[in-house]
Amino acid sequence: MDLSYTPEEEEFRTRLRRWLAGTLPALPPKPSPDDWPGRRAYDLGWQRTLHDAGYGEVHWDASPTLRLIFLEETERAGAPYVGANFVGLLHAGPTIAAEGTPEQRTRWLPPILRGEQVWCQGFSEPDAGSDLAALRTRARRDGDDYVVTGSKIWTSHAEVADWCELLVRTDPAAPKHQGITWLAMPMDAPGVTVRPLRTLAGSAEFAEVFLDEVRVPVANRVGEENDGWRVTMVTLSFERGTAFVGEVVACRRVLGELAREARKNGRWDDPVLRRRLGRLNAEFRALWRLTQWNVSEAEASGGVPGTGGSVFKLRYSHARQELYDAAADVLGPDCLDLDRPWVLDRLSSLSYTIAAGTSQIQRNIVAERILGLPKGR
Repeated sequence: MDLSYTPEEEEFRTRLRRWLAGTLPALPPKPSPDDWPGRRAYDLGWQRTLHDAGYGEVHWDASPTLRLIFLEETERAGAPYVGANFVGLLHAGPTIAAEGTPEQRTRWLPPILRGEQVWCQGFSEPDAGSDLAALRTRARRDGDDYVVTGSKIWTSHAEVADWCELLVRTDPAAPKHQGITWLAMPMDAPGVTVRPLRTLAGSAEFAEVFLDEVRVPVANRVGEENDGWRVTMVTLSFERGTAFVGEVVACRRVLGELAREARKNGRWDDPVLRRRLGRLNAEFRALWRLTQWNVSEAEASGGVPGTGGSVFKLRYSHARQELYDAAADVLGPDCLDLDRPWVLDRLSSLSYTIAAGTSQIQRNIVAERILGLPKGR
């Protein structure tokens, strides 16, 4: 498989670097991490800047390789992350682009790309996390609407979202993977209640969402009724395949910073730490190559990442935790100081083996869909 870049792709990289160098110094300061309305406005403003410069549509209308270059270069330049826009830009948007009708694509994609709307993800439930197909939120058909009742948890950015990509059970009598439907729900609909949740790191980017007889138009269904599990696999392939690209670049940058800090504070004299950082360097170089491989596979299969995304997500989740454990070794006693670099990142890294499908689920996917092993009993 060819992992090199074409002259046209390298020209795109050069042009993007030049634009970033001229644009980033003029950006306003970032708001406080706890100011979610301010962060929403900041993130939407950055997306509008990208859109006006011709980069807003890179997530869907460009090839997977150009998306890879875009995410790589924006992270290296220290550009704002997608932030509150991540579900719309990296999960729901690509799913609608791949599975939505022409009318749905026209309705929902331009506002996301122009930085006008924020989406959240209503998948997990209190009793349906790793076993997502066990979800119990019900949607009853009533004329041209679905009437939805239930609850969701770990709903990212629900408190500032305009729309929610929502999984509901439309046929409770069907086998659990066959009675699910994918809906786009307006967050201002009557009956929607949002309760923010505070994480170990002290942030509140998650929420619990309660749904009490919420009416969602049938026209907001993406895919056919009861075909939502297949559509969900498209969403999750994006979440596990390309959504972490920028984070791999960030981890490689952090690794270099850790080495410099270790040289400065004397920890570099520890040969065990040096070997650990060297192994992590090899690990993240390999993960970057795996990312390129997954993108090449997506390029050949119409733009949707394949099961290789589960291989990546499984290894990346653990490598990220190992990276920030190494950061604690570099910092020594200062690893308990929440104001020091990397300390909050270490706390947040604990969630990566759970979020976007637990490591146990990823191992099952790899075993069954890649290795061809039988399902566990």
